[in-house]
Amino acid sequence: MSKTSDGGSGEPPDPGEGAGGDRAAFSALLEDSAEDLYEHAPCGYLSTLLDGTIAKINTTLLDWLGHAHDDLVGRRTFSDLLTVGGRLYHETHFSPLLRMQGEVSGIALELKAADGSRLPVLVTSTVKTGSDGQPLLIRTTVFDARERRAYETELLRARQEAEREREELKRLNAALQQTLLPPALVSVPGLEVAAHYHIASADMVGGDFYDLFPLGSGTWGLFLGDVCGKGAAAAAVTSLARYTLRAAAVYDPDPAAVLSNLNTVLNHEYNGHDPRFCTVIFGLLTPDTDQGGFRVTLASGGHPPALLLRADGSADHLPTPGGQLIGVLPDAHIATTSIHLTAGDTLLLHTDGLTEAHTASNSDDERYGDEALLGFAQALAPTTAPGAVAAIRDLLDTFGTGVDDDTAVLAISVPRLTSEEQQ
Repeated sequence: MSKTSDGGSGEPPDPGEGAGGDRAAFSALLEDSAEDLYEHAPCGYLSTLLDGTIAKINTTLLDWLGHAHDDLVGRRTFSDLLTVGGRLYHETHFSPLLRMQGEVSGIALELKAADGSRLPVLVTSTVKTGSDGQPLLIRTTVFDARERRAYETELLRARQEAEREREELKRLNAALQQTLLPPALVSVPGLEVAAHYHIASADMVGGDFYDLFPLGSGTWGLFLGDVCGKGAAAAAVTSLARYTLRAAAVYDPDPAAVLSNLNTVLNHEYNGHDPRFCTVIFGLLTPDTDQGGFRVTLASGGHPPALLLRADGSADHLPTPGGQLIGVLPDAHIATTSIHLTAGDTLLLHTDGLTEAHTASNSDDERYGDEALLGFAQALAPTTAPGAVAAIRDLLDTFGTGVDDDTAVLAISVPRLTSEEQQ
């Protein structure tokens, strides 16, 4: 007889070899009777006549329900074991489906126990037919669903708790967002002003901000910016940026100096492992007593260019090329430009949530873009500050869920002269 490499005989092992406990278990499996398997199966079994009368039921199901064999067999129907709601479902849905299909699987029902308690179960029934194809009886398997019901109840409770927490987070985010925006724009004599903040997601605080406020000597300051990121960290930077811009403008209202001061503060506060930065436009508004209208000086730190919509119907970007992000470098380059707003002119500032929005007509990889916005402005001009902001709000609404970043818009315009004023 040949030997294997481990010195064995090469013949398969005897199933009986090994520990005595293994042999006993193997022998018990061989001697297990079909009747015992039926009676003490880990699930309930019952067979009913076509009218529902119980003809056979196993010990497992009897123990679950607390009934004796003679209490049910030949005396009760399967529907008698159901709760009122379960009985109604059985008569209106379960039974008709079983007659049509011959099988119904995994239906959740509740059985009434002898002590009045309820037992959640999953029920599968099949119709047994004779050699002639005619139905003879109904075989039903019943699985105990108490553990599953408890799990589903706990899952539902956890889901409801998560929804409550989400709603509370929404309220907190909304309240926090409101603190980062001015309660109302100030009234500037000789100007119309309007603003709008579009929230992309109520679950996360955005980093866009704007403001318009008076300075000394009959001048006003305005700014609009966008902090990198979202959430509490971005909100902290937003708050710091707003109050720094206001304070810096009081100290030195020159727009380039204002943004330089903000850059110094952000670079000093967030120059560690988690740097924070933003894009900002700051403007200084001064009434022109000689020519009428307003002189506007804008300084930009890496922000999208403002749009100028003229009274003659033209519109164009106000280029501020080379302006660097605020807070990244110790000495950021600030780009400036100056314009004169006359009667009928509108200045529109916006954050990039508008131009980076997905449109319904574009694929997921395409954005609305600067050129599309310029074309929109050219078709809109001439307009007013309220008219421009209302048009942008309607535009944002057409994007729907394509707006995946918060958007802020701020507009100022010089009202057209009335016929009497022109005379």
